[in-house]
Amino acid sequence: MDVRSGVALWVLCGLLLQQGRGERPPGSHLDDSAIAAEFCRIDKPLCHDEDEQLSFEAVRNIHKQMDDDANGNVDVEESDEFLREDLNYHDPTVKHSTFHGEDKLISVEDLWKAWKTSEVYNWTVDEVVQWLITYVELPQYEETFRKLQLSGHAMPRLAVNNATMMGTVLKMTDRSHRQKLQLKALDTVLFGPPLLTRHNHLKDFMLVVSIVIGVGGCWFAYIQNRYSKEHMKKMMKDLEGLHRAEQSLHDLQERLQKAQEEHRSVEVEKVHLEKKLQDEISIAKQEAHRLRELREGTENELSRQKYAEQELEQRPPGGMHCQDHPPPDHDPSQGSSPRDHSLPYKVF
Repeated sequence: MDVRSGVALWVLCGLLLQQGRGERPPGSHLDDSAIAAEFCRIDKPLCHDEDEQLSFEAVRNIHKQMDDDANGNVDVEESDEFLREDLNYHDPTVKHSTFHGEDKLISVEDLWKAWKTSEVYNWTVDEVVQWLITYVELPQYEETFRKLQLSGHAMPRLAVNNATMMGTVLKMTDRSHRQKLQLKALDTVLFGPPLLTRHNHLKDFMLVVSIVIGVGGCWFAYIQNRYSKEHMKKMMKDLEGLHRAEQSLHDLQERLQKAQEEHRSVEVEKVHLEKKLQDEISIAKQEAHRLRELREGTENELSRQKYAEQELEQRPPGGMHCQDHPPPDHDPSQGSSPRDHSLPYKVF
């Protein structure tokens, strides 16, 4: 702690002790020695530790704010009213169980002992600064808190309405900042650390688990990405093979279509050839029939000629002229044949 911080702390101690003496009820016969004895009775460190004495005076002021009937004890109704009006809690049921527990009447000694067993009492300067930044949300006073070396022991002093502490020591000129710091400190002194700082180990564990899950997720994503790339390459190869197969099928379909067209052309040509052949066969048959008839006529003609020659050879030679006499077997009704005119019967 430097010289400036020490001077500021001594000034703070004097102001709080003076305020504590000024707030004693009129007619009180307690002197400084009696107060010191009372402090020692409650807690031995209060006998010689001025920081503890300042914190105890602050706790007494907090207890006095809550004790409306000034009977030395804070009952459930008084704490409920204090929570609703001063701390603006709409449902203080959970806070009641934290503050009272099984004891329905809270004295100054009970409040001091509860504060001494609180986790906040052992906070370091860094933890108090973290509380100021994250919970109170006043990071602009971080440097001041570090210069004054305010640890968890000084938290009750921040919870009382002390203009000298807030203005001169902490240099808080904004009234809303003073009120906000006082309410947050009062809540922390009475009910322990807020949820933001109460479960640091749990937060660390959750952070480690989150990091492990994140690393595992990244590794899983990497494996999946590599598998996806390999699968994509395989799919591309399969698609290329499928494309080639489709192209081959398309070529085969075109060849089949051409073959079918050629087959249809051949069928048409075949039909035309068959028809042409049938026509030619029919013509050939007609020609053969005509030639057969012509041959038969020729054969008949040759047969008659041969028969006539045979008859000529068989007739006996004679001197009579047979021009006016037809042959014996000649039928006058059939007329004369061409050979009858070209070869007249004569008798030599």
